[in-house]
Amino acid sequence: MSQATENPAFASIKTAVAKNPVMLFMKGTAMFPQCGFSARVVQILTHMGVPFKTANVLEDPELRDGIKQFSNWPTIPQLYVKGEFVGGCDIVTEMFQSGELQTLFDQNGIARTGA
Repeated sequence: MSQATENPAFASIKTAVAKNPVMLFMKGTAMFPQCGFSARVVQILTHMGVPFKTANVLEDPELRDGIKQFSNWPTIPQLYVKGEFVGGCDIVTEMFQSGELQTLFDQNGIARTGA
């Protein structure tokens, strides 16, 4: 087994994505994003009226490194829907613009409060 599979942050990451149908690992918080990419994903989810939870990777260096290893994706933010990794800012933005993100939420039974 490699060290990546033994990362102590993996347990909390697995719990977060299992408990929250829409989970965003980001820099900052939904109210105060600390990077433009995180802010854009928050803006898209908020615009769509999708309830979501966030984890601020800036508060926990183990989480910041762990989430990159967990998803095998080098950048943050990272969006998970029903436990599945969706992507980062560019992918989420493209999916939103094409309508794929709406379809993904619909297929997974994610209730929306707005749109």
